[in-house]
Amino acid sequence: MGAMKHLGTIALNTLQWSLFGMWSFFWMSAAILRGSLPPRDPNIPLSWARRFWGPGVIFLTRTNLIRHPGFAAAPGVPYIYVMNHQSMLDIPVAFVSVPQNFRYIAKKSLKPIPFLGWYMSATGMVFIDRKNHQSAVRSLDEACQKIRDGISILVYPEGTRSPDGSILPFKKGPFVMAIQAGVPIVPLAIEGSYRIVGRGSARLSPATVHFKAGEPIPTAGLTLDDR
Repeated sequence: MGAMKHLGTIALNTLQWSLFGMWSFFWMSAAILRGSLPPRDPNIPLSWARRFWGPGVIFLTRTNLIRHPGFAAAPGVPYIYVMNHQSMLDIPVAFVSVPQNFRYIAKKSLKPIPFLGWYMSATGMVFIDRKNHQSAVRSLDEACQKIRDGISILVYPEGTRSPDGSILPFKKGPFVMAIQAGVPIVPLAIEGSYRIVGRGSARLSPATVHFKAGEPIPTAGLTLDDR
């Protein structure tokens, strides 16, 4: 019975990953195609991620997502969302749970990757070359300007996924960016996503994920010493 159950789990996970791949490929392709057509509005494919791709991934992974009452963004107001990072599933959860379009800060090495990089370019994600300090500073300046122009950004200040759900030390970059842009920081909390698919694991297990947005932390008038 144990061996049969194990084989059943492998078969189900294989099916889930296959459907996830096809679902993501479809919506990435649609976003890339839409991004190449005028008018080139990255908010359209981003809204598809929130309305279709994200909910589909949550369904396929058998995630029981509980969104707790919390802060709701004002229309047209930019924020920097700061979220702890437990799993790759955090990305679709954020798309589903944050009620406005936002961009991610991403490694520049992802930009040339077929489909993934093309999708990120089509949706206006901000790329940073972490190995080149001057280039990274220019990218952060670009992100700050986008924020001032009304675009919200979501960052993971831990810089990597936590292996067990505990909070890792924060990097200073997101807070420097928030102070330079002069926009509020909205803390986002996610709990339980590492139980569905953890760091370095390919096994998908159904679990409950909790999400909540905290109240904005103002940055107006702060200096870099306050980060």
